Amino acid sequence: MSVADITLGTAPEVKGRSLWADARHRFLRNKAAVTSLVIFCIIALACFLAPHLGLRAPDDINWELESWGPPNLELGYLLGTDANNRDLFVRLLYGGQVSLLVGFTATLVSLVIGVIWGATAGFIGGRVDGFMMRIVDILYSIPFIFFVIMLTVVFGRHITLIYIAIGAVSWLDMARIVRGQTISIRRREYIEAAEASGVSKWRIITRHVIPNCMGPVVVYVTLTVPNVILIESFISFLGMGVQEPDSSWGTLISEAAVVMEIAPWAIIGTGSMLAITLLSLNFIGDGMRDALDPRDR
Repeated sequence: MSVADITLGTAPEVKGRSLWADARHRFLRNKAAVTSLVIFCIIALACFLAPHLGLRAPDDINWELESWGPPNLELGYLLGTDANNRDLFVRLLYGGQVSLLVGFTATLVSLVIGVIWGATAGFIGGRVDGFMMRIVDILYSIPFIFFVIMLTVVFGRHITLIYIAIGAVSWLDMARIVRGQTISIRRREYIEAAEASGVSKWRIITRHVIPNCMGPVVVYVTLTVPNVILIESFISFLGMGVQEPDSSWGTLISEAAVVMEIAPWAIIGTGSMLAITLLSLNFIGDGMRDALDPRDR
């Protein structure tokens, strides 16, 4: 391109990349995050496509094998059998459906409610902020286990209660994080310029405040998913979560922990699957944080 082209205004138009296109490009350059994303997708697809892979049914019992039998590659028992002579690997895949659904559903609830609640409270401030955050404090004061027991007594034991119970309290930390971020950026120059231009508060919150809070929010989301999975495991361990014949990673680990000394392969297989999933989510979170952090753009 010559100087004459620039002078005459015939220089080619330069198109810039959008915020999300730039974030995607930065994420794809992070090899650890991309590798973790591939591994996590493989695990998730294996769990949710298990009914279509031609495997045994999770409740099929082989009376010819012993309880907590070792892996048998000839018969196709990759992780051996459980206490009821069922294929542990198949139950691991089906249990992953429950654990991942609970983790992502509760996290999605916390993301939507917590981000909107925290951004609104932090941006408006004053009495509205005080009132909204007092509601958060009141919900914090309710013991989580008591809340689960109350739901169980009223509605009975059902997997839906896990979604309701965990989703009802998991957004509280998200709201506090987003509120703190909002307070730190609400007096930035671009926010003041938007207010001076007559932009509505709701539009400022959705177009300026929330996008600039996404870095910490994404990191917290990737921490919330494994935390929710662990909470579900704890509830199932207490007998108030997933019930037989269904399973989750939490129930499988709880069952295998009892016979860990005589059948270590049982807890190693399930524990490894859970550990790989959580580790992958952590690396994905780090990659998304670096891609969305406005200070690194």
